[in-house]
Amino acid sequence: MKERALIVDDDLELLGILRKYLENHGLETISASNGAEALAAAAARRPDIIITDVEMPRMDGFALCRKIKDNKALADIPLVIMTGKKMAEADQVAGYGYGADDYVIKPFSYPVLLAKVKAMLRRASRGKKKEAIKKQGALELNLEARTIKLKGKPVKLTSKEFDLLNTLTSNPGRVLSLTSLLEAVWGYNTADYNDPHTVEVHVSNLRRKIGLFGKRIKAVPGHGYKFE
Repeated sequence: MKERALIVDDDLELLGILRKYLENHGLETISASNGAEALAAAAARRPDIIITDVEMPRMDGFALCRKIKDNKALADIPLVIMTGKKMAEADQVAGYGYGADDYVIKPFSYPVLLAKVKAMLRRASRGKKKEAIKKQGALELNLEARTIKLKGKPVKLTSKEFDLLNTLTSNPGRVLSLTSLLEAVWGYNTADYNDPHTVEVHVSNLRRKIGLFGKRIKAVPGHGYKFE
C-alpha cells in the first residue's frame, strides 16, 4: 500500500505541481487549500505525512499543526512546514513548538523536500505501525479493507458511508459541521457546493444500516453532527 501525503496550500498551481511530483515518486496524495479543510481531510483519510504552507485563509499552517498535535488520533503524523523567505527565525522556532517536524523555505528544491518526506516516513514507520483496525464498542472498522463489522457481522456500506462513519468515529464528542463533512468526505469545495441535504441523506442511510449503534450519531441543530 502506498504511503499517503496530505498537501495543504492555497496556491493551487503549486499544489498541483507538488501532487504530481510526489505521485511520480511513489506516494499517494490528497490535498486541501486551507487548514480547516486539511484538518477534516486528515481525520477522514489519515495521511502518513502532512506538508503545509503557513499563510492560508480560514486556518493557517501553525494553527493546523497545533490542532493536529492536540488530536490523539492524529498526533503521530509528521508535519513539514513550507514557508517564505521573509519568515522570522522566531516564527520558525515557534512552529516547532506547535508541532512542526521540519521546514522547507520557498522556493525550495523538490528533491530536497522528497528526501525530507521519505526520511520522516521511515522514522514514523519504525516508531509505530499505522493501526489497520479501529474499534468503537461493538463496531469494528478495517481501514485498509474499508469494511465494517457490527457485533462480528459484516455490514455493507457505500464508500461515502464508510468515509462518513470513519470521520465521525475519529472525532468522538466533537461537533463536525456540515461544511467540514462535505470537504472531508466528499472532497467538495464548499464555495462552489454547500448542500447540507447531501450529508443528511447519507447520515440517515448510515444510521439505518448500523441499527441501534446509529443512535450514537447525534445531530446538533444549526451546527452538524457528532459521534458519542
